[in-house]
Amino acid sequence: MLRIEDLKVNYGPLRVLQGISLGVTEREIVALIGGNAAGKTTTLRAVAGLAPTLMGKIVYKGLDITALAPHERVNLGIAFCGAERQLFPEMTVLENLEMGVYNVRHYVRQFWDKSIESVYELFPVLKTKTHQRASSLSGGEQKMVAIGRALLSQPKLLMLDEPSLGLSPQMVDELGQAIATLNKDGLTILIAEQNLSLAMGLSDRVYLLERGKILEQEILEEEVLW
Repeated sequence: MLRIEDLKVNYGPLRVLQGISLGVTEREIVALIGGNAAGKTTTLRAVAGLAPTLMGKIVYKGLDITALAPHERVNLGIAFCGAERQLFPEMTVLENLEMGVYNVRHYVRQFWDKSIESVYELFPVLKTKTHQRASSLSGGEQKMVAIGRALLSQPKLLMLDEPSLGLSPQMVDELGQAIATLNKDGLTILIAEQNLSLAMGLSDRVYLLERGKILEQEILEEEVLW
């Protein structure tokens, strides 16, 4: 589904990605692991069109998307959920979720009820807080809203940046169950994560990054934890 070839990304004079190559097969969960400044987040942002590509190629479903704008990638079925959540704090849960379909071309409103209910089934607590402001939610609940918003764009590939960041162990477990459920329903998922337990427990494969390079790829054959 996704193929990255010799990808290089600079932020000014700083070389962040130094020619990485990786692939994600349809219906897989693939994790990028590594410490801070390893290049995990930059890789996801490059696929989403949010980080400038210096060299290399990004191919999605056989189409070279390296030069496409972010909204064009969303329309192709790629969704990115950042670690920082980026909710609108004074807007309600429902209003934040609605932003997930704001830029989706050809979105048919008649499917809205079915789509929002699928998010509420995945994260039942959000249904009880539909009309609360996002700023009143816990960190874990805000993460659920951010993921739900991304799901409402009807993605085929969901990219999650540090989904466990700042969450309690219980919330991390709930999030792991939700990610596993999405994958069982057919969604392909690419995760950047420092929580090795979560990453290794969910993923079919992991790539270890360090200083913008892939050091190792591992195929996980044991039973997942969720």
